[in-house]
Amino acid sequence: MLFLRSLLFHIAFFVSLMALQIIWLPALLMKRHASMTLGRVWGRTSLFLLEKIVGLKFEFRGLENIPKGPVIVACKHQSTWETFVLPLHSPDFSYILKRELVFIPFFGWYLMGAEQIGIDRAKGGKLLPQLIEKTKALFAQGRQLFIFPEGTRRPAGAPPLYKFGVAMLYRETGAACLPVALNSGLFWARQAFIVRPGTVVIEYLPIIPPGLEPREFFERMQDTIESASDRLIAEAVARDPSLAAVVERGRKEAPASA
Repeated sequence: MLFLRSLLFHIAFFVSLMALQIIWLPALLMKRHASMTLGRVWGRTSLFLLEKIVGLKFEFRGLENIPKGPVIVACKHQSTWETFVLPLHSPDFSYILKRELVFIPFFGWYLMGAEQIGIDRAKGGKLLPQLIEKTKALFAQGRQLFIFPEGTRRPAGAPPLYKFGVAMLYRETGAACLPVALNSGLFWARQAFIVRPGTVVIEYLPIIPPGLEPREFFERMQDTIESASDRLIAEAVARDPSLAAVVERGRKEAPASA
């Protein structure tokens, strides 16, 4: 039954995405907010499908911590889930994402329409000066930056693998940072077909103010996100002990690098 529910969800998920992209085509001729609105509609639609088909509910915590205006939103990354949920609470945003996504028909067009930041991850540290300038321009427009500091999805329970580049962005832009914790990987894991029922919790944590030294900021950000994510995972396992196997598998199978 879980396999069939997951199959039905994946079909509905991709069909709804394609349908929305076709319906929304005129938005590509408009300003970026039109494409961003599509992202939020897709997010709400996906949450609805997850709850009705799979039985996967959601809980938002700490919404009062989300500021208005420029901020670095540094989010734990375990699943596809958070990629369409983060935009729900930001009126004007940009992701730092893999450049390859921009070349996907329809989907990539909307990424460009929403003025998202695509990067070639193979260039590593060579990208940092360009990324800093793009982020400063973003903040000058009053927008928020979404970033996954580990660079890619990590299994729930896997040891952290944060990249120091986010600390350099923090220092050079002078922006505050909003850390975000979650437990989505317990239910919709990286590269997994099965989507489990339960409740995904995403928690927006207290702001880390600007002005810290990069190393101090980096350690504080990582410790804040990891300790809160571990707490959310423990809460979920306490409600459903079968999820402990997902955590153990994540510890064993976690990729060594991103």
